[in-house]
Amino acid sequence: MAIYLTKDSKVLVQGMTGAEGMKHTRRMIAAGTDVVGGVNPRKAGRTVDLDDRAVPVFGSVEEGIGATGADTTVVFVPPAFAKAAVIEAAAARIPLAVVITEGIPVHDAVAFHAYARRRRTRVIGPNCPGLITPGRSNAGIIPADITKPGRIGLVSKSGTLTYQLMHELRDIGFSTCVGIGGDPVIGTSHIDCLAAFEDDPETDLVVLIGEIGGDAEERAAAYIKDHVTKPVVAYIAGFTAPEGRTMGHAGAIVSGSSGTARAKRKALEAAGVRVGATPTETARLVLDRLAQGQ
Repeated sequence: MAIYLTKDSKVLVQGMTGAEGMKHTRRMIAAGTDVVGGVNPRKAGRTVDLDDRAVPVFGSVEEGIGATGADTTVVFVPPAFAKAAVIEAAAARIPLAVVITEGIPVHDAVAFHAYARRRRTRVIGPNCPGLITPGRSNAGIIPADITKPGRIGLVSKSGTLTYQLMHELRDIGFSTCVGIGGDPVIGTSHIDCLAAFEDDPETDLVVLIGEIGGDAEERAAAYIKDHVTKPVVAYIAGFTAPEGRTMGHAGAIVSGSSGTARAKRKALEAAGVRVGATPTETARLVLDRLAQGQ
């Protein structure tokens, strides 16, 4: 099992013919992803040779879905065009849109998230590394060779920390790892992923990675307390960050005591979540918790 992305997912890549899109499409294919097409209106009708696969380019997401049955799109287009790209995908009612692009204006993100919700398209991101179900499919830029399939679920605001925890726990492996992004306005949340992992019979434990700023982790803690029966281990980045400054992601701003790493840790621990002081300690807590369950 997995959440959101499976071996049967059929993936389009908006922006596939650009340098970054091409590079990461190759990596996705190498990881086993069924990339069924790219989308670029100016290059529609062409075929791009990616290693041992010829990938068609469609003029629109709707055309790509009609020709291939695609159910996922990965967005690599520049920030100025990202709003239109996501709205196009949602207008075609694609179930999942993974928005890798960073630097998207907040008002654009607000607009396409609202539209996608109305069209029932799940958006992951923006400014995220995407998601991977190891050994089955990879939609985004997460390295596929740093872990293996297993029974840990991971949801993270930070791409770098996603990679580190995957590597630290590579001998155990993961069901699905989701990088939700750290912008002020994102689509899929910690809570959405927690609910999905709770329902996944092949996920035994969830790792939650957060960071200073906002109240997403506090809201996740409240949700865990009332709805999650599986063990959760967390790490919050930013214990040494000065208060009142934006740190790292655009959403990582602290006002007074609200949004601090200590406040988030307190809320999570009150919900029964064990919180590591470092990524390495977090990995050790995961191993300890798994050992207790055996």
